[in-house]
Amino acid sequence: MTYRAPVRDMAFILNDVAGLSELAGKGDFAELSPDLVEAVLEEGAKLAADVLAPLNRSGDEEGARLEKGEGVKTPKGFADAYRQWVEGGWGSLAATPDYGGQGLPGALAVAMQEMWNASNLSFGLCPILSQGAIEALTVHGAPELREKYLPKLIAGEWTGTMNLTEPQAGSDLNALKAKAVPQEDGSYLITGTKIFITYGDHDMAENIVHLVLARLPDAPAGTKGISLFLVPKFFVNDDGSLGERNDAFCIGLEEKLGIHASPTCVMSYGEKGGAKGWLIGSENKGLACMFTMMNNARLLVGTQGVAVAEAAYQHALAYAQERKQGRPPKGVPGADDVPAGEMAPIIMLPDVRRMLMSMKSLTEACRAICYATGVALDHAHHGASDEEKAKGQARADLLTPIAKAFSTDAAVEVASTGVQIHGGMGFIEETGAAQYLRDARILPIYEGTNGIQAIDLVGRKLPLGNGEVVKEFIAEMRETAEEARKSNRPELPKMGEALEAGIAVLEEATDYIAEKLKSAPADAMAGATPYLRLFGTVAGGHFLTRGALKAATLPEGDSFAKSRLATGAFYAGSILSGAAGLKGAVMDGAAPLYALDADALAG
Repeated sequence: MTYRAPVRDMAFILNDVAGLSELAGKGDFAELSPDLVEAVLEEGAKLAADVLAPLNRSGDEEGARLEKGEGVKTPKGFADAYRQWVEGGWGSLAATPDYGGQGLPGALAVAMQEMWNASNLSFGLCPILSQGAIEALTVHGAPELREKYLPKLIAGEWTGTMNLTEPQAGSDLNALKAKAVPQEDGSYLITGTKIFITYGDHDMAENIVHLVLARLPDAPAGTKGISLFLVPKFFVNDDGSLGERNDAFCIGLEEKLGIHASPTCVMSYGEKGGAKGWLIGSENKGLACMFTMMNNARLLVGTQGVAVAEAAYQHALAYAQERKQGRPPKGVPGADDVPAGEMAPIIMLPDVRRMLMSMKSLTEACRAICYATGVALDHAHHGASDEEKAKGQARADLLTPIAKAFSTDAAVEVASTGVQIHGGMGFIEETGAAQYLRDARILPIYEGTNGIQAIDLVGRKLPLGNGEVVKEFIAEMRETAEEARKSNRPELPKMGEALEAGIAVLEEATDYIAEKLKSAPADAMAGATPYLRLFGTVAGGHFLTRGALKAATLPEGDSFAKSRLATGAFYAGSILSGAAGLKGAVMDGAAPLYALDADALAG
């Protein structure tokens, strides 16, 4: 499978659409420039294309394996690829310089994560988990823990995991049973079983730092009694060297639909009496620490959605250019040049073009949403004033569930369309199209299912600032629509009109949800998922229109500008125009969902 990162698209969206250029040359990013951003992307693109992408298919076929007495082994080439990734300094890109990081923008790291995951999703999962562990430890860890663990985690020499789920406790953390017993030396003895632990064990790094949720003996019931603990695979001596093995072992690997090269582990803590761990944050306050990890991971999982969509699009595009079948109808550019009696490449067929443009425009819309969320977080962490930081955090809070859910739903849709373009060969593993669909399917489930993201958006994010946060974003989108509508470029006024129409529907749906949250919460929750889809659809239109406006300032005839304008126009006409159709699902209430009782559903 081949993959080439769309560097110019990525740099353009980062700098000119998501707004990273506004931070360049200022404060913590005084040395940052658009040229530096593009140079970093270009360098990462080489590793993604030359090292990671060639392992995607072979890793899927070989899979990770658990060997008795030796732990988990990743597929051939993965350990060496990870070594090259570490040597390139990619894990330290956006981390704090206090512990060896490069201090570059988090949004740039988001773009790099897109590359790692587009070229090889199974590989890219490992750095994402480490990044969440780094974030949690940086924000909540005691100084001695940060000093001991962060430099190696940031360098990538050690990797991190998140241990939340248990056999009886999925999304509902109230049911967690793992135990933590305080010890005289200030550590805790951890016992319990965790499932679905990505890269819980592997052979790519010398140590693994597990972040484990568990309960103290006297902890309150429910989520108020959860604490977070750092549990290393190997103990770390005072001089930084590795000591004895901790009582933390992978006892099984899950057999999965996709991401076969990524080890999804069943982890046992305490087979030999108990794993030693250290508290992160305060006792019974693990939920706050967990959400630091989770919010970071949600954005990055959304970025994985963009990644798989991009890879599936490139794969389908290449096939459509090579595969010959049938003849295009009159009026299709180049149709008259196809010799009589010969078939044409299927890329000339209108319906194949429709599918390709749908894949391309959805992918670019999701990329912009994810990058904009990353830039908002950079404002939150590096803003010049408290007001800028608060505004950035509020925008990131609003966009995170949309970035995660809209992008991962789109990934499944785009990957499925890629299979369709391949026709019958798409259903055959040898073409590789099926792997993208299999791999993509986990993403709407990761880090809180997309239904949970929708509930979060409706129940927690819309009320932010008494509703002012969402109103500010809608006002910003309206400014984009008005600017496009007044443009003298032929493509832009229609884009502006489509965006205005989408915004009107979104405002009506938002007002409905806000009222129902107070008067009939079940109705609000019943419409939460279509509401998120509506919000993502309109937000995608906003960012693509903003990109088209910027592209319109480039020299006439510029092929990149033509691509941005054409993609935005297609999205406006074929995807954004569907926003109105989502209103009914948002505002239909809960009654239709419960019109049938359980027996009737079964009959």
